[in-house]
Amino acid sequence: MNKLVKALIGGAALAAASTLAAAQAWPSKPIKFIVPYPPGGTSDILARAVGQKLQEKWGQPVVVENKPGATGNIGADFVAKSPPDGYTMLVADIGSLAIAPSVVKELPFEPVKDFAPVVMVAYSPHLLVVHPSVPAKDVKELIALAKAKPDSLNFAVSGLGGANHLAGIEFEQRAKIKWSYIPYKGGSQALTDMVGGQAQVMFNGMLATYPFVKDGKLKALAISSAKRFPAVPDIPTVAESGMPGFETGSYQGIVAPAATPPEIVNKLHATITQILGTAEMKDRLDKAGAEVRAMTPEQFGAFIRAEKDRWAKVVKESGAKFD
Repeated sequence: MNKLVKALIGGAALAAASTLAAAQAWPSKPIKFIVPYPPGGTSDILARAVGQKLQEKWGQPVVVENKPGATGNIGADFVAKSPPDGYTMLVADIGSLAIAPSVVKELPFEPVKDFAPVVMVAYSPHLLVVHPSVPAKDVKELIALAKAKPDSLNFAVSGLGGANHLAGIEFEQRAKIKWSYIPYKGGSQALTDMVGGQAQVMFNGMLATYPFVKDGKLKALAISSAKRFPAVPDIPTVAESGMPGFETGSYQGIVAPAATPPEIVNKLHATITQILGTAEMKDRLDKAGAEVRAMTPEQFGAFIRAEKDRWAKVVKESGAKFD
């Protein structure tokens, strides 16, 4: 074995040992959770809940930083290009991870290649809600109203091409109705205008939306889960209200830059899975309208790929344009 080969092998071994040592010492400084939306939305709520528990376990600050814009893609791109050292994570949703490749022409990152899946945190079905002034008490009456007055209803979306936008498009197509889409920079802004009456109808993640329903500020007509949701058993599904098979929702998960060491990914996954498995977190999410769906990194990666293909088909068949 010549000196060059020995040097290369020695260098590789040294690098591997250094990476392993860094992973074993991790975390030794604050961790940053990037939420690609404004405060108050589903991703933000979950990031702060999980971050607080991680901070308690590890004794290191977990800072939640909101980087909104471009329907979540600015924050996602920031994380994709961050150092893969385990200190910058993306609390992502279905928009950035599965839908963006089909609705953004020049996406600056690739969800499958540029991220290392860590764990899916939760699934929150969409609530179909209307402003209390809308004279409809169920899905059939909403459809009848929209048919009688085409384009008279403003449909609030948290961002063009987002999950709730595509839910609205699918509903619109199947019901053969037409409404006007009003885009916002995040779910919290859309909800604010819904409560204020500037928009009249929307699909949005239950975790962020249900508190407004409980307070009587919005009226829930249906939920988009396959079956009635345990937390709100009195709210019918869209499927049972005349649209068999209709199922949409928001999926939140944590991903890291692609080259993050597997040891760090696995350690983070194991700790978050343990947190999500506690009765406290399950109860907290259940009351808020979300359910724990902890997956292994491999399962989460497969899920992202499957969802990406699913929504590509929906976008293609709808013919919708998002630019």
